[in-house]
Amino acid sequence: MEENKIRIAITHGDTNGVGYETIFKVFAEPAILELCTPIIYGSPKVAAYHRKSLDMQVNFAIISRAEDARDNRLNLLTCFEEEVKVELGTPTKVSATAARKALERALADHDAGLVDALVTAPTAPVATNEEGAGATSDQRCIEHASGLDGKSLDIHLNNVLRIASVTGEIPLGDALREIRKDLIVDKATVFFNSLKRDFRIANPRIALLQVNPQDGSEEEEILKPALAELNNAGVGVYGPYAASEFFSQYSHTLFDGVLAMHYEQAMTPLRMLGEEERITLTAGLPIVHTTPGNGPCFDIAGEGTADEGALREAIYLAIDTLRHREEFDEPMANPLKKLYHEKRDESEKVRFSIPKKHD
Repeated sequence: MEENKIRIAITHGDTNGVGYETIFKVFAEPAILELCTPIIYGSPKVAAYHRKSLDMQVNFAIISRAEDARDNRLNLLTCFEEEVKVELGTPTKVSATAARKALERALADHDAGLVDALVTAPTAPVATNEEGAGATSDQRCIEHASGLDGKSLDIHLNNVLRIASVTGEIPLGDALREIRKDLIVDKATVFFNSLKRDFRIANPRIALLQVNPQDGSEEEEILKPALAELNNAGVGVYGPYAASEFFSQYSHTLFDGVLAMHYEQAMTPLRMLGEEERITLTAGLPIVHTTPGNGPCFDIAGEGTADEGALREAIYLAIDTLRHREEFDEPMANPLKKLYHEKRDESEKVRFSIPKKHD
């Protein structure tokens, strides 16, 4: 057993959703405490309300500082003292604000080196003030806090697929206007590097999906030039492929990741290929961040029927990603000095075969 266990910060998410229920269910199994030291960022009062309403037998130790967290127990860090009205099943500004306060405290502790990775229970995109600001995802808040606005990539995955989208969760019309060669190159590069560093895949292969069912102006003027630039840079991206043919022929099994053009093009096959235990990794940031993909599930909040599997897998993924990054970075920390000048041989580039489309 490791002397210093990985410290995982877990935010409570929207306080009117299933965050606390799934957290309690995950840590009802003591075996997970052998892998990490969990610190729940939230409110003891709200946690106690959920525990009572769900009639769950769960113990947690209340702490005020991350430094006070101890191994082999569920630590609950108090992020705010004020009363929070819990309205199970109803997203409100109060519940969204409580979620944001927990996230901000967890990020501050990560910056201070007090926690190793972050897992966020789901939140709803509800504005947190009268001006309407604050209606943004945890991923974008983390990205902004890291000073890397627009530089991260949400990789959605389950047991059969890793998929991301060039454009984020925005209306389709806006997404089509956002698609540019430089954006595709940037997102594909982040994806490629994450597959190498976060998933420890030596030579990742990424499939790029088309904008249109058949080749159109976007494919000729944007996608194919982007592919050429990526290949020249040694980034293994292939395509572009028509989404309908690509998934109906199970071509996704030939690749380590798939890069879609817009959010729905990514999420539709992911949902169809397995809704359960769908999780998201925010790649391209210094912090390891994962989150379940099932949302706050307001429709079943308080019923005791929420499935904790996605949160458990998000915690496992955070632990694996942190370890993979350490393994990847370790040889780079003290590299040996070169004893001679290496001459690059362009004639011996390794090329991977590209699956052909079937008629």
